[in-house]
Amino acid sequence: MSLLSEFMQKEQQLKQLQAEMERLQNDERLKAELEFKDKLEALMREFNKSSADVIGLLEPQGGKSAQAKSAASSSTGRRKRKLKIYKNPKTGEVVETRGGNHKTLKAWKDEHGSDTVEGWLVRVES
Repeated sequence: MSLLSEFMQKEQQLKQLQAEMERLQNDERLKAELEFKDKLEALMREFNKSSADVIGLLEPQGGKSAQAKSAASSSTGRRKRKLKIYKNPKTGEVVETRGGNHKTLKAWKDEHGSDTVEGWLVRVES
């Protein structure tokens, strides 16, 4: 790409950005948000509070709950499935599984129907 064509492309991008900026400056929602931000910053200065202080007041966990949850889930990968314990009332046989791919559980569902077998659920553990 020649220097002239690059210049003309950048000039066109600048015009587009200026048009977007002008549109945003006339947007009432943006004006309201800017007014809110200014008032909030003035209030924070008046009471000598930082943004961390405000977040701590609004979110008692210290603002770390969403960050901590996302960090925990991304570092450990997939969350562990719940342990389901089924008991066949006819035979007394117990099956513990974390998924639906258990051989005995599948056989029960084929023989008695899925809804019936789900009724045999004794308890669910974390």
